Amino acid sequence: MSRKSDRADDVAVGQTLAQLERLARLMRSASHTKGLNAAQWEALRYLDRANSFSNSPGALTRYLGATKGTTSQTVLSLIKKGAVTKTLRNNDGRSVVLVLTEAGQKILDDDPLLSLEKAIAKLGDKTSKRFSKGLIELLQIEVGRQGEPSFGNCAGCAYASKDQGDVWCKVLKVNINTNETHKICVYHKAKI
Repeated sequence: MSRKSDRADDVAVGQTLAQLERLARLMRSASHTKGLNAAQWEALRYLDRANSFSNSPGALTRYLGATKGTTSQTVLSLIKKGAVTKTLRNNDGRSVVLVLTEAGQKILDDDPLLSLEKAIAKLGDKTSKRFSKGLIELLQIEVGRQGEPSFGNCAGCAYASKDQGDVWCKVLKVNINTNETHKICVYHKAKI
């Protein structure tokens, strides 16, 4: 992206955008390893972080911003690799659940983005917190602009309310199990 501007802050924003684009490209390039492509890695990461209400092919499709066909092919390849299983949801015989297998968990132990996680940790506490906060805000703006689900956890969700230690979901009309409250959810709506 190249725009002429006399303002230094416009130049800084343009440089930041260029750096972010390059970082995203490097991350995507690094994700072609261990016999997986970038979409397969993203699907594994998603299923590892998704709560039990968000582990469906439809939710995965929305998270990836992909077509149903592309997601279906990604899931089928992960099933063939033994990384994911596909079963029917307990209370609804028409709904499919995607579950990371032990082999899928083991694959994630070699996630190529772990090196970036270590690099972020090396930024120092203050810088990494500011970096994280800035990225969260930027993502929320872009997700809102595009009308996409925010995929956050209960702590930052407008639909979640705490009642005597439990978290009640106003959308699903259920108590959320405490070990699920930190996981990402397709129904999440960021608190304003």
